[in-house]
Order: sequence, then C-alpha cells, then structure tokens
Amino acid sequence: MSAHPGSWGKPLAVVAILGAAAAVYLLGYLPRERTTKQIDDAARIRRITPPLVNSAVVKRAAPSTELLLPGNITPITEAYIYARAAGYLKRRYVDIGDLVRAGQKLADIEAPDLDQQVFQSRAALAQAQGQLGQAQALLEQLIATRDLAEITWQRYKILTADGAVSRQDGDNQSTAAKTSQSNVVAQQKMVRAAGEYVRASQATLDRIVALQGYERITAPFDGIITARNVDVGALISANGATLGPARSNAAAPSDVPSGGEIFRLAQIGKLRILIAVPQTNAPGVRVGQTATVAVQQIPSLSFKGKVTRTSSSLDAQSRTLLTEVDVDNPKGVLLPGMYAMVSFTTDRIDPPFLVPDAALVVRSSGTVVAVLQPLTADEQQKVSADGIDAATLARVRRVHFQTVEPGRDYGIELEIVNGLKAGEEVVVDPSDSVQEGALVQIAAKNSGPKAAQ
Repeated sequence: MSAHPGSWGKPLAVVAILGAAAAVYLLGYLPRERTTKQIDDAARIRRITPPLVNSAVVKRAAPSTELLLPGNITPITEAYIYARAAGYLKRRYVDIGDLVRAGQKLADIEAPDLDQQVFQSRAALAQAQGQLGQAQALLEQLIATRDLAEITWQRYKILTADGAVSRQDGDNQSTAAKTSQSNVVAQQKMVRAAGEYVRASQATLDRIVALQGYERITAPFDGIITARNVDVGALISANGATLGPARSNAAAPSDVPSGGEIFRLAQIGKLRILIAVPQTNAPGVRVGQTATVAVQQIPSLSFKGKVTRTSSSLDAQSRTLLTEVDVDNPKGVLLPGMYAMVSFTTDRIDPPFLVPDAALVVRSSGTVVAVLQPLTADEQQKVSADGIDAATLARVRRVHFQTVEPGRDYGIELEIVNGLKAGEEVVVDPSDSVQEGALVQIAAKNSGPKAAQ
C-alpha cells in the first residue's frame, strides 16, 4: 500500500526552514560575532598598551668643534696725536688717507710767545754764566789776599816771639789771616751756588727749546692718517688739542675740523681682531692656534689669522674671555672698525651631550627633556599581568622629566651642558600623553610619524 503524496510535504518544509536558519547563523551571525570579538580584543589591547613615542639616544658631542664668533677689527697700533706746544697751525702737510713714515713732518705750529721764552731763557743763561765768572774772579782775588795774609802772619809770628813787634800787631795779623780764609770759604760757596744757577738756567733753556721743537709735529711710526681735526690757522690749546666747532652729528661724514686730537695715525698692514669667547668655549682657546677671518662685504675672500694673546681672565659681567687674533693685511682690504666673523677649531676638555632639538621642552619652571627610564621588576610584573605581550613589554619605559642646561643650538641637534648622561634615551617631540611617571612604548626605528601618534 503506497503512502499518500501529501504526507511528506510538512516534514520537508520544516527541514527547509531549519536549513535556512542554520545557513543564516553560519553565514551571518558567527562572522559578525567573531568580528565583534576581534574588535573588543583590539580595543582592550589598545587600552592597556602604552602610547608609542619616538626616542633618541643621548650621545657625546665631538671633542673639537668649529667656533664662529663676531669680532671688531682694530689697528695693530694706533696713536692719537696731540700738540705739545700751544699756538696757531702754520702749515699742514698731510690729510686723511695719506701714508706717512716715522719722523715725517705732519704740521708746523706758530708759537711766537714760546720763541720769546727761548730768547729769554738764553739771556738768563748768559746772565747766570756772567755771574759765575764774576764769582770765580772774586774767589781768585780772595785766595790771593788769604795767601798774603797767611805769609804776613807767619812773619809776624816770628817777630812777636823775638819781641821785635808788639803782641797786638801779631794778633792783628793772625785775625787778618783767619778772616781771609773765611772769605775764601764763603766765596767758594758763592761760586758753587752760581754754578748751580747756571745749570738751572741751562735746564730751563733746554726745556723751552724742547717745547719749541714740538712746534714741528712728526709721525711716531709708519702708518696711515685716519683722522684730521685741524686746518691752517686753527688754535692749538695748552693741552695740545684743537679748538674747533662742535658737530651736530659726530658720526656723520664731515670735513669740518673739530676739537680733539690733531691727527689719528694707524698701522693697518697688520690688524688685530678682538673677540669675546664665551665661558663654555674659553678652555679650548689657546695662544698660537690658527683662525679664519671673513667679512660680510667680501664673501669671496677669507684671511688667515692667529691667536696672539688672551686676557687670561673672564669678564665678570659677560663671562667671556677677551681674545686677540692678528691677521696680515698687506693690501689694505680689511679696514679698522669693520665687523668680522672669526672661526677657529677649539678642543673641549669635557664635550657636552647632544639630543635632537625636538626633544627640548620649555616650561615656566625651566628647560626639561623627557628621559625614558627602564621599568622596575614590580612594574614589569604588573604590566605583564595586564596582558601585554613580551615583545611589547621589552619596549615599555617610564617617563621622567629631567631639568637640563642647554648649550649651542645646531638647528637639528642641541647641546646639553648639564643634566643628562651618555646612553640615556629621551623622547623626541613628546605629545600630551607623555607625562611624568607615565608608561610609554618606544616606537620601532622604521616607524613613521603615524606610528608614533
């Protein structure tokens, strides 16, 4: 007996519905649940994983460095020439820019009152010499008188002893001999005084003649005239300076003679450059080391120089070492008063540390850098218990903000004079998540900026 055809329809429908439900569960719900679980796991790992940071290792700077400092060019020798004689300028032989030799005449001063003093001194000397001659002649006369009185007394002494003459006559001759001797002694002193007066008159004459010689102004050394504040007819005061009009602007170019020195003479064949070396670099500067001098106006030329001396003492206000660099200038390209840049290599006894410039954090309390410190054993155990894998745990560090003293800035790198040690790691460009005591993860060296976010 065959089954009824409609008896299989209901079971088949139930099987179809159950298969469709299973397909929906397998194809829709399970993948979605698996994806949700993966997202939750990733979120949990992200919450417990410290933020990524870029880091750099602290290293020592080079033991020698190229030091570039500004300096002022000054003449190797410069003289402000004043007159020694007062009067009026009679003639001027040089002007600014003229090359002169040592002993060359620069100007003549007319001083008639000084010339008259010379005549007066010569007359006084002649008068003193005449008085000395008179005193010497009188001394010779007194010596002759004394000799005669002594001879007469010797004769009277014998006659008095024999009773040929009275004792009174003998006493008179004895007194006359002693008086003559006293007169000779007194006149000898007068002669010496007259001789001293002659020497004093001669010294006065020599002084006046020497002053008269200063009417002729000469160059003390070879050089170039860099300033001229006098012209013909100008009055030279008793202190040797010129008396001229006051300029409204002393710095502005002007050909109007003004008060001050008559001439200014400088040697520019060799120049000296004065430099203020900071205290940090002062120990590396030594006498005899070479230097290179350049000026902005002549970019194609550089000049070789040498450190000739230092002050051997730091200025108490600026904490700098005054250093002098001498440079040859045979063609006169460099001019006194120029602003120059001097570079030389200095050796550092204790080179500072170098960190990236982006590692520096400036706060109101001071300048700091974020130093990465290794975790303690307790911190490692706690982080590991949170579920961080071993590879990530090896890159986890604790943040400590260390106060530092910055030095020279090279643009990309920065010197740290004090506050760090070689081999320490610092955070480069720290974000807001980098706080004191926070845990961070060092990014791999090939991680880009996005990985360090």
